[in-house]
Amino acid sequence: MIKFVVAARARALAEFAAGLVATIVLYATAQAAPAAAPPAAAVKPPTMTEVLAASKPSDWHALDPANTLYLELAGGRVVIELSDLFTPKHAANIKTLAHEKYFDGLAFLRSQDNYVVQWGDPHADARAEDADKPRPVGSAQRTLKAEFTTPIRKELPFTRLPDVDGYAPQVGFSGDFWSARDPKKNEAWLTHCYGSVGVGRDLDSDSGGGTELYVVIGNAPRHLDRNITVVGRVLQGMELLSVLPRGTGPLGFYEKAEQRVPIKSIRLASDLPAAERTNLEVLRTDTPTFTALVESRRNRRDEWFKVPSGYVELCNVPIPVRAAGAAPK
Repeated sequence: MIKFVVAARARALAEFAAGLVATIVLYATAQAAPAAAPPAAAVKPPTMTEVLAASKPSDWHALDPANTLYLELAGGRVVIELSDLFTPKHAANIKTLAHEKYFDGLAFLRSQDNYVVQWGDPHADARAEDADKPRPVGSAQRTLKAEFTTPIRKELPFTRLPDVDGYAPQVGFSGDFWSARDPKKNEAWLTHCYGSVGVGRDLDSDSGGGTELYVVIGNAPRHLDRNITVVGRVLQGMELLSVLPRGTGPLGFYEKAEQRVPIKSIRLASDLPAAERTNLEVLRTDTPTFTALVESRRNRRDEWFKVPSGYVELCNVPIPVRAAGAAPK
């Protein structure tokens, strides 16, 4: 019995010694091992300014002079881009009107706060017995069949915005324009955002043709989408339109002739010598650079912002424009 107890104690002492040696070895190894590297700092997503500063020349494209209008006012030039993919008939008609100088000497007839400014012929609705007659439209057409929507097709580009929209199943960007689409109906259309250009009409859907045009100068009136033909957008010169004196009549119409703001001329860029054109570039919406720009607006990481929203409305995503060949700032 005594031998058994002695043997058991010997085994216990041996196991204790082995464990102690193992502990000492582990401790020494830990002390000799290099310290673990601290976790890498999170990379801060770029702001829109940084995205544009990093853009490449290939991220931009020059305007097509054949689809560019210059609206000349006493205060300066407004540059408008027309969309012949969404509204080919209206775009062509407006270009004919501009080429034949229909708009020269007409005026802004309406300036409604937080809504639109509108120009056209003040005598467009004159009756036969009136002294002032409507201005002839030359070889253009006074009215056209509405182009509220266009079929979705391969040649119609679309970069979809990931966020949900309240007015359309899908929204995004088609070339240089804000757009929306309904795949079930196979329809696409340009949307009403700040600077969008639309065709004035009467109650009849087909009562407009481009002789009266308006520009959105306020909060995006998306309820107008698919109810009016949107033909393009202002690329430069919104500061000239947004400050036009507000009309005192219903819907912001001017009540007196002297309140109207005269238009010096509207010309197609392609009708002017190259030296007289305003050479602009637009950021392409089908590039990784534009995708990064959209994300910079969905989650604002500028120093001032404390809570990124993770969401952006279509009309709150700018489609940047710059002077041709300008270096990013």
